[in-house]
Amino acid sequence: MKQHIVKVGITHGDINGIGYEVIMKALLDNRIMENCTPIVYGSPKVAAYHRKALDINSFSFNHINSADEAVPKRPNIINCIDENIRVELGKSTKMAGEASYMALEAAVKDIKDGKIDVLITAPINKENIQSNVFHFPGHTQYLAEEFKVDDHLMLMVSNDLKVGIVTEHIPLSKVASTITAEMILSKLRVLNRTLTEDFTLHKPRIAVLALNPHAGDHGLIGDEEEREIIPAIKAATEEGIIAMGPYPADGFFGSSDYKKFDAILAMYHDQGLTPFKLASFESGVNFTAGLPIVRTSPGHGTAYSLAGEGIASEDSFRNAMYLAIDLFMNREEYKEFSKDPLQSQEVDRSGGE
Repeated sequence: MKQHIVKVGITHGDINGIGYEVIMKALLDNRIMENCTPIVYGSPKVAAYHRKALDINSFSFNHINSADEAVPKRPNIINCIDENIRVELGKSTKMAGEASYMALEAAVKDIKDGKIDVLITAPINKENIQSNVFHFPGHTQYLAEEFKVDDHLMLMVSNDLKVGIVTEHIPLSKVASTITAEMILSKLRVLNRTLTEDFTLHKPRIAVLALNPHAGDHGLIGDEEEREIIPAIKAATEEGIIAMGPYPADGFFGSSDYKKFDAILAMYHDQGLTPFKLASFESGVNFTAGLPIVRTSPGHGTAYSLAGEGIASEDSFRNAMYLAIDLFMNREEYKEFSKDPLQSQEVDRSGGE
């Protein structure tokens, strides 16, 4: 069967950050073109500005007007913004926020229309992108609304870790009052499904972290474990999900117990992302589980302090591209298997040991 060349839509993110740098550096490696056709939603003018500032001479985009015109084995770019755009490296500006949204809007429309297969989002500034049309804490919530999805999960992915977050981007002061057994169970369902369908893991093992130190010490220093987390784990187990815990976060990561599990569900942002970024800061990828489309992004932000310096690492962005391609292909295979599992088993037996 002929291999599908995945059309990868890439939004340029904040034009004053390191988005274009990591995009171009990742696409300089022609090996990535063997499995995908990259299409950047952004601005040829802004791309040229960054290329000059970074002194990248051995790279050029193929300018197109529509994803339908994308040329295989070439990095393509579609102009989505006003040509009067101004780049101010390292600064957060209203113009940059508008440019971030316009590229995102165009790419989302195209993936809905089937013109691209997957979406990779370069980092945005969550403050300057705010407007009457974008009023979300980040990409995840925006995409959940666009695709009318209630149950979704921010999942950080690296070679060694997969960490999902229950409460995502909310103030720490609101975490305890936000967490419910129903919310945790919903996240466990999404996580179990994505591990099975997207990452092709059979009966994945999920570790659930506690909220309080020492897992609350049976209610002595917090009762969220007894009241919300443990009931959620029990309900998930009854549904056939292999979920264990709750584990105190410090001992869990300190003793390397995390290596015994396929994924971890943390209660709040820094509880999960601090150990994740300590282990995988330049290589980790953010994947939005639960969407009908595959969306990934690098695990870092706009990094204004590095903009234009030529020292930003493209590893995370490259990994985001490869992961998106792999997940897309895994989903397609899972769909085929679901249609006719007996036929898939026959294929496996004929080519296996």
